[in-house]
Amino acid sequence: MADKDKDNDEVEATIADEAVVTKYKTAGDIANRVLVEIIEKCVEGASVRDVCIAGDNLILEETSKVFKKEKEMKKGIAFPVCISANGCICHFSPITSEPDHTIAKDDVLKIDLGVHLDGFISMIAHTIVVGANSENKITDKKANCFLAAHYASQAALRLMRPGNDTYQITDMVMKVCKEFECKPVEGMLSHQLQQFKLDGPKTIIQNPTESHRKEHEKATIEANEVYALDVLVSTGTGAARETTAKVSVFKKTEEVYPLKLRASRIFYTEVIK
Repeated sequence: MADKDKDNDEVEATIADEAVVTKYKTAGDIANRVLVEIIEKCVEGASVRDVCIAGDNLILEETSKVFKKEKEMKKGIAFPVCISANGCICHFSPITSEPDHTIAKDDVLKIDLGVHLDGFISMIAHTIVVGANSENKITDKKANCFLAAHYASQAALRLMRPGNDTYQITDMVMKVCKEFECKPVEGMLSHQLQQFKLDGPKTIIQNPTESHRKEHEKATIEANEVYALDVLVSTGTGAARETTAKVSVFKKTEEVYPLKLRASRIFYTEVIK
């Protein structure tokens, strides 16, 4: 018989539950539709800020149309739309008070976003070159970078099986990128996803330094786990450095602090929403 105390513990909802799978799939469908519309807006002369705002609004609009009967269900943006150009690695989503980026021909744009339904998150990303098409193909180092990222992600996906460990995927991404004379971006993490949690306990690291290897222990992939697999590849050294762009994407922590100012409480309520 089951221990009574354990019966009272909150059981983590996983994809072993058909209802959870439905929420993931629906969130994934919405994320894909939003991505297609964002790609169409990423044209020469467009504002990255405007496209990001349009994408965020579209996520809210599309998620409002599903699970209408479940009034208390939280749903919407799990990660805001970000469009990072050229050497900017990720998470560029400028607020109105910060400098924008005007999209130019031949810009390499990395688009990423996240949609959630009841806290079950679908993350999606895609890379495009502005102005490239079947008649105007990419043939320089950018082409190698695209191919390295594509084949590395495909190889990584095939290793996402119960019993494999996270460093098998790390090593495979390195091997594939080496074939294309590219480097995975140093220290980038793929996270396990859990309900209402973008950064679960298990991670898969890219191109780790010795200090990274000490910080990120090897973990075993298990059945019914969900991961957001991020493969980021560079034609350069793969090492990141800070730029002048300010951070505009923030994450709520579990810390508790009494807010004294009314403005602070209003702001906090907006963030929670």
